Amino acid sequence: CEIGGTVGDIESLPFLEAVRQFSLKLGPTNSAFVHLTYVPWIAAAGELKTKPTQHTVQKMREIGLQPDALLCRADRPIPDEEREKISLFTNVAPQGVISVWDADTIYKVPRMLHEQGLDELICMKLQLLTRPAHLRRWDKLVYEVEHPRGDVTIAMCGKYTDLSDSYKSLNEALRHAGIHHHVRVNIEYFDSESLTDDNAEQLARYDAILVPGGFGKRGVEGKITAARYARENGIPYLGICLGMQVATIEYARNKAGLTGANSTEFDPETPHPVIALIDEWQDADGSIQKRDASSNLGGTMRLGSQSSDVKPGTLAQKIYGDVVTERHRHRYEANELYLDRLQQAGLIISAITQREKLTEMIELPTEAHPWFVGVQFHPEFTSTPWDGHPLFNSFVAAALHHQAMMAQVAEQLGDEAESA
Repeated sequence: CEIGGTVGDIESLPFLEAVRQFSLKLGPTNSAFVHLTYVPWIAAAGELKTKPTQHTVQKMREIGLQPDALLCRADRPIPDEEREKISLFTNVAPQGVISVWDADTIYKVPRMLHEQGLDELICMKLQLLTRPAHLRRWDKLVYEVEHPRGDVTIAMCGKYTDLSDSYKSLNEALRHAGIHHHVRVNIEYFDSESLTDDNAEQLARYDAILVPGGFGKRGVEGKITAARYARENGIPYLGICLGMQVATIEYARNKAGLTGANSTEFDPETPHPVIALIDEWQDADGSIQKRDASSNLGGTMRLGSQSSDVKPGTLAQKIYGDVVTERHRHRYEANELYLDRLQQAGLIISAITQREKLTEMIELPTEAHPWFVGVQFHPEFTSTPWDGHPLFNSFVAAALHHQAMMAQVAEQLGDEAESA
């Protein structure tokens, strides 16, 4: 059970009191407290400062909680003399003061903690008889991260200022797929607000393009531009949630002849609401009903894991099999009333819920594009570093194939120039 926040803040006090009472009922051998603290390096003084750790443990002890172990975060390993000082002033045994320094990959942390005896300390506290820890799986993972056999570079077109943090789950899912293919995945972030048809050619140097999810109108046209450039130039494209919706809007405008197509989230007066709230078409008695949905957002978000059948013979079936089950977090959907028109123009609806007719996956025929997929759900939430995720694994494989094809084209052009 994790309790976030800062010890001493009023928001966390009820939870700390609850866990104090809970541990008392469980008994001393059925609970253990591990407290995460910060040990800052003060450059001007040239030393680590232990006072913040001493103070936070003091506040914990005031409310009746005594940590069994301290995880001391710092930008460098904490020397033994500093750990002994922390032990003395926090009443935590020296072996319970664990140094957790910055690592170049998070997958090194399990061995870092194991080598300092944290797992053994917890098992002894809880009187658990366990076999010795085997970390070969983690060691192999770290080796794969540090010894890639190649690189791929993916352009991520989003609108949030700190894209690396905003799309953390997506970043990790891509890196997991890279581990699966023994390559390093380099992610370069594009501010979708600055992307236009006039400068979209800068995307040509990437092995693949990904458009992530998001809410609100800002930067949407840039995402639509990214989807169009990927479609027209044969670059592998993956659209997540909003990324699927902008790909649908782009296809509607430029392939299905639906001029002005948009989502009612961005343009309530669009002549062709190919993306809309579900009640904007299901209550329309066969005609498209448009209205300003901005004041009717409560309770409209689709959340949680849901399943749908996958269309046979599609790329989606190769990736997922006959059924796709993924987690959702979105509000707007592909408008059912436009699906036939989009499919007649060549778009494949490769997964759709049977009851509500909600589009889960779209793609382009392989003869029209090597790899172009949009999904309404969030597959990044179920990716693991050992196996990756089948969708991201396939996406990175497509990026590798595109990279190889472009290298082959460049080599042919070079040979032709040399012979000329």
